[in-house]
Amino acid sequence: MSRRRAITLIAIAAMAVTVLIGMGWLGGIRLNLTPSYSLGLWRIEALDRAAAVGDLVFICPPDSPPFRSARERGYLRRGLCPGWLSPLIKTVAAIEGQRVDIGASVAIDGRLLAHSQLHAADAKGRALAPFAGGIVPPAHLFLHSDFAGSYDSRYFGPISGTGLLGRARPVLTFDP
Repeated sequence: MSRRRAITLIAIAAMAVTVLIGMGWLGGIRLNLTPSYSLGLWRIEALDRAAAVGDLVFICPPDSPPFRSARERGYLRRGLCPGWLSPLIKTVAAIEGQRVDIGASVAIDGRLLAHSQLHAADAKGRALAPFAGGIVPPAHLFLHSDFAGSYDSRYFGPISGTGLLGRARPVLTFDP
């Protein structure tokens, strides 16, 4: 095979991969490489109602100092959300008007949230400040992941539902 032909085939293959990735992106397909939920391909599906407790969702975090710091620490990846942050996959644990109490674990409206133990430091020994607790404000969501090392509302508190992208559905995933 000639050098010119090899370059042409590589260019065609690169264009095909780029088109497939673009089509997947536009179709709501996302790749999860974080341990909070199963690794692999996920789809963003529109919610035909307000987010409810128990919904597994994709949400863009706000471009704020806590999330910029989380990005610098490596808790979040680069993505297309405001501030070039990656969307989060989290479970809605509480919605507006619910009371969140923070102690050694999280309690919502007086009931202990499973797998919600707080940690004083991250895996690299850096201090983690917990959310103070309180009532979830209007149009906000308190987010959680069962993964022990998850960076979720235990630490950053409720976030605005305006960043909600939709329901998270696994397409082709696996647990390591």
